Amino acid sequence: MLLEINSLFFSYSADNPLFQDLNMHFDEGKIIALAGESGCGKSTLLSLIYGLLDWQSGTIIFDGETLLGPKGNLVPGEAKMKFVAQNFDLMPYATVAENIGKFISNINLARKRETVAELLAVVGLEEFANTLPKYLSGGQQQRVAIARALSVLPKLLILDEPFSNLDFPRKIELRQKLFHYVKQQNISLIISTHELQDIIPWIDEIMVLEKGKIIQEGNPEEVFRNPHNAYVAKLFGEVNIFNESEITDFHLAKFSYYPKEIKISENGLQAEVLESRFAGNQYWNKVKAKDKELVIYTDEKIENSVHISFD
Repeated sequence: MLLEINSLFFSYSADNPLFQDLNMHFDEGKIIALAGESGCGKSTLLSLIYGLLDWQSGTIIFDGETLLGPKGNLVPGEAKMKFVAQNFDLMPYATVAENIGKFISNINLARKRETVAELLAVVGLEEFANTLPKYLSGGQQQRVAIARALSVLPKLLILDEPFSNLDFPRKIELRQKLFHYVKQQNISLIISTHELQDIIPWIDEIMVLEKGKIIQEGNPEEVFRNPHNAYVAKLFGEVNIFNESEITDFHLAKFSYYPKEIKISENGLQAEVLESRFAGNQYWNKVKAKDKELVIYTDEKIENSVHISFD
């Protein structure tokens, strides 16, 4: 086991604790998504793990060693970890390549140049190698910080919302290269997100945090198909939520249905089509059945009324 969190208690103020008796563990070589809405405690937990905040009680054990936190460390942070938060802390008068190579030894300069070039390719910044950070966008600066963190091959890499500053094409490019590189180098990764659909194909496990508590954990498919509540289901994107009376009224097997799980069928429940809009890979539709509005996806535009069934 790479990381253990046992009976952790942390509070910013005495009367409002964030974590009470928090217990978690992470296995080595895994990509773990820490998911939850903004304000659930994700960033705080990552700062606690990395040693930027002191906790009141409990233990954090990393790679067999009990961590001490800021009170016990002369320098903030932990040696075998790298943490890329929302503050990138780049050297302003050093180029992108120099920033990435900051922690790489100068003993073998040829090897250092190769490593920097490899990491520039991973984060898609080859053409910006000689550019100063002030001329980069926020998303580009974030990618420089990620490459710099990878340069030392940490035992654990911690990323706080790493795709939040990226446009969609760059997000797709970076996530594929990043997750491939992390697996290739056997780097364990904890990545926080409030948009699981961005990373679900690459992660090994999801831990869902709500108001400082872990409310569900498991492999991505298990959590996606069997969310514990509406909060978890909504982390995967658009979803239709049903209360207890609606579940009975619609004769449903569960409380949540993603739009793709509601199909057009010949003999299903009649529904009025309120909207049908082209959305790229599918049509986004709002329909009304038994006085409840539902979102469904279809391959073709629909109109007037249809019959629907629930998978």
